[in-house]
Amino acid sequence: MFRALVRAVLLIIVLVAVGAFLLGWWGSGKARPVDAPRDTVGTTGVDKERAREVGAEVGERTAAAAEQARRAVADGSITAKIKAKMALDDTVKAMSVDVDTSGSTVTITGVAATAAQKERLLQLARETQGVSRVIDKVEIANR
Repeated sequence: MFRALVRAVLLIIVLVAVGAFLLGWWGSGKARPVDAPRDTVGTTGVDKERAREVGAEVGERTAAAAEQARRAVADGSITAKIKAKMALDDTVKAMSVDVDTSGSTVTITGVAATAAQKERLLQLARETQGVSRVIDKVEIANR
């Protein structure tokens, strides 16, 4: 008989707890007094105008970085084309010259064995698509 009484009390306690939980007394805050402060989480204190300004600034920086990366790839592409032409040309030694590209301007620096090699280096650079100006800093080796 004592066991039955303990079971009944436990069953009532469990049912009351489940009922209170399901009715939302614990989860909704109804069990707290109305004056009790609530811990709120959200974005009610966000300055929307400042957020837009920061977003626009980040967008501008990203666009500038993307443009700079695009230019670097284009410059590298022109440099690679010129160096490949020089490597394939029998009259020129590609290893003795340096090719730098900035936009559509190419600077060739180094040493050529003859005046004909120097002229061929400059000609290969001028003939490359995307090159509008070639700066000559090639010296002729003294023998």
